[in-house]
Amino acid sequence: MKDRRSFLKTAALGAAVFSLDSIASAADAQAKKGGVTGKPIVVSTWDFGRAANSAAWEILKKGGRALDAVEAGVRVPEADPNNHTVGYSGYPDRDGRVTLDACIMDEFGNAGSVCALEHVTHAISVARKVMEKTPHVMLAGDGALQFALANGFEKENLLTPEAEKAWQEWLKKSEYKPVINIENKSYDSKGATAFNPLMLPGNQYNHDTIGMVAMDANGNLSGACTTSGMAFKLHGRVGDSPIIGAGLYVDNEIGAATSTGVGEEVIKIVGSHLVVELMRQGYPPEAACKEAVTRIVKRSPSKAKEIQVGFLALNKKGQVGAYCLQPGFSYAVLSNEQNNVLINGKSHFK
Repeated sequence: MKDRRSFLKTAALGAAVFSLDSIASAADAQAKKGGVTGKPIVVSTWDFGRAANSAAWEILKKGGRALDAVEAGVRVPEADPNNHTVGYSGYPDRDGRVTLDACIMDEFGNAGSVCALEHVTHAISVARKVMEKTPHVMLAGDGALQFALANGFEKENLLTPEAEKAWQEWLKKSEYKPVINIENKSYDSKGATAFNPLMLPGNQYNHDTIGMVAMDANGNLSGACTTSGMAFKLHGRVGDSPIIGAGLYVDNEIGAATSTGVGEEVIKIVGSHLVVELMRQGYPPEAACKEAVTRIVKRSPSKAKEIQVGFLALNKKGQVGAYCLQPGFSYAVLSNEQNNVLINGKSHFK
């Protein structure tokens, strides 16, 4: 009797294991059929995302990890002296100090972030060090700088003569009136930097973000987001860009999303996390982004008409979508099928 019971238990256990193995095999087959593996893709916000995508693609096309790709990609605009919305040469705060925000997230759900970081161009790389070398997610201000210097980053002056001149001009009236989509007007059709008369001293400026999400050949997702924040902001102001779930969110089972625009409104709806959760419920990327934008409009209908916010999403099948408040938000897509094309996102207001 004992032997019979043992046999039945063993048989049941074997059947269960066989069943689980069968489910796993079927899931793997379905994943491959659905395009989860073998189709690397990188997407990023704004015209300057094209140059960033190219750097990321050098890693992806060789079978590299999505995390390495997004870090390498956003480092390009961070180092561009003609880009006054990200990294080196970013416009300063009201006290004349350039402070940077950035975050990064990998396929395992690990995350790292820095905010109000001064004197280091590549905030995204510091954020990655926070993720990989500390038990924390976010470091801020002097603590973030101390950590960066201890990990080999060099201290430098990020306030360029052009940015300082713009700040001195702004001080004459000390008004903040952001120009919607000004970041799009700073780059030519090929993604190269170009002269922009709207950025001459005496005009107002809107700072913005590069958000990038990517899927590698193994079907794994990662994302990065980095910015110098609003021009002439109050010292210490932090937007959505370094906040996991607001400026960036990655769930390797579902997809990834990032945001751009006025970060305060994104934070209030935990925007990027919302987009990913909507994709979990079955929303396609564009529809998920549209719903997030709609929630901002519902919260502040009058304010929404005066600002720009855009969301960009990539799901596990390699599908891409975006949606924004105002016309003019663009994003770049680079894959084996799409050669770094620039696409205008659909908008709530026409």
